[in-house]
Amino acid sequence: MTTRRVLLGLAFLAAGVLLGVVVAEVLHVNDQPSGEESSSAQAAPPPAASEPVQIGNPNPPPPPTVPELISLNTLFKQVSANVTPSVVFIRVETDVGGDGALPEDGFHDNVGPFLPRRRTSAGSGVILSPDGYVVTNNHVVEGASRIRVLLNDKREYDAELIGTDPTTDIAIVRLLEVNLDDDASALPVATLGDSDALEVGEWVLAVGNPFRLTSTVTAGIVSALRRQVDIIDDPFRIEDFIQTDAAINPGNSGGALVNMRGEVVGIATAIATESGAYEGYGFAVPINLVERVATDLIERGEVLRGYLAVEIRPVTAADAQELGMSRIEGVIIASVADDGPAARAGIRARDVLLSVDGRPVDEPNQFQSRVALRRPGESVTLEVWRAGELQTLEAVLIGRDDAAFEGWLADLGERNPQQALEDIPPDAAPPDAPRYEAEDWGVRFRDLTPSERRSFGVSGGAFVENIADGSAAEVDGLPVGSVVTRVEDRPVSSAEEALAVLGVLAEREVPALLRVRRSDGVTAFYDLASPYVD
Repeated sequence: MTTRRVLLGLAFLAAGVLLGVVVAEVLHVNDQPSGEESSSAQAAPPPAASEPVQIGNPNPPPPPTVPELISLNTLFKQVSANVTPSVVFIRVETDVGGDGALPEDGFHDNVGPFLPRRRTSAGSGVILSPDGYVVTNNHVVEGASRIRVLLNDKREYDAELIGTDPTTDIAIVRLLEVNLDDDASALPVATLGDSDALEVGEWVLAVGNPFRLTSTVTAGIVSALRRQVDIIDDPFRIEDFIQTDAAINPGNSGGALVNMRGEVVGIATAIATESGAYEGYGFAVPINLVERVATDLIERGEVLRGYLAVEIRPVTAADAQELGMSRIEGVIIASVADDGPAARAGIRARDVLLSVDGRPVDEPNQFQSRVALRRPGESVTLEVWRAGELQTLEAVLIGRDDAAFEGWLADLGERNPQQALEDIPPDAAPPDAPRYEAEDWGVRFRDLTPSERRSFGVSGGAFVENIADGSAAEVDGLPVGSVVTRVEDRPVSSAEEALAVLGVLAEREVPALLRVRRSDGVTAFYDLASPYVD
């Protein structure tokens, strides 16, 4: 009823306006003067002087009076302005052989199978020196036949590949024809920070070229430190990533992660995603490790890395209790190479390594990163826990060409995570090996055999031996023949540990996020819905 009245009122109003116009026009005609008076009256009046129209409020409200917000905004702008010039856009051309994929767009139908074909890809890089050295990711420039670098100020250079380190996914390229004598054309060199000083919760900016959108800046915080996500495809991979929620997308690879002092603290490398784009988590190689790798690649063309020649695994709650430790910390020495640097220093299997050069280590990847900063022939100070006592030992690292290192690898069998499960040597678990039934989730676990640990490239975990029909594990696609290495944020080194953690989650009626190493070498995540949660 109300709507009808409103519409009716508008109709009457419109009719009244029209009627008024008609009446006014009639009156206007009847009032017209005659003769010269009429002619004079019909002359066009002089144009009225126009007055400026005010657009917008001439008296805007005062800016926010929260000094912290204003200062933070100013800081973001300053850091962006200082860092962006040193981050470059890298365009890579790659020759594709006869079996290379070409777009099915109708324009490549007549390209012969033996003719060279070329595809392009893009990424980011950071200028490290006025000599034109630029750091990027190995996967950005891998297989490149031509590398072209575009600076933020639109200058372009061809570049040559200086060296790569697949174990950290770092590469160095050098800009060609850089004029070192002209101060006006000097390259904008990045300032490097200290990644060891980073703390979780600290503000950072990611600067790069996502989706070829050059000089893009995104903001976030340090979400976590010392992340290992098994993204680097190398048996000697070193993953000690900085995790951030600053948006990192394809094309950011090789770009800068920057602290609020304008210092580069990491090189963006990977994202955790199921869609191929940003979903909240990005990862960067710590700049301290990058600087060490870059120095070797520039000066020697290869990375000289020292090794302690030990096999390690995480410390579990059961380990800590058995070894008389007051808390869970460090990494356990699982094996020691005969006549290797660790053996010479007096390290034994079942020792718990607590620190390297005074810096704590609580995960295997953290230990690897600490040692990777040192070269063969350098000494490291190791703090270990043995038989209820702390001991400090000194070890001299060796290189990969050392006879002790080569012998140790031969004994272990060099790890090959990509080896399929069907290729595992036949030392299968004995029939009487303990099995652990996680009935709430529909999974049966057992411990790994030594050959399975080597094949999967893990030091421990829970082998998925069976999945019950209709269970949460089957619904979410957990594959039989895979290895569970983490449940939520808790590493698991045995079937019993996996069972215990899943039991707690079932009692709490919450889902369980499993980190799994599949038989094809891929690390995947499976989010099992609790059987108690709809």
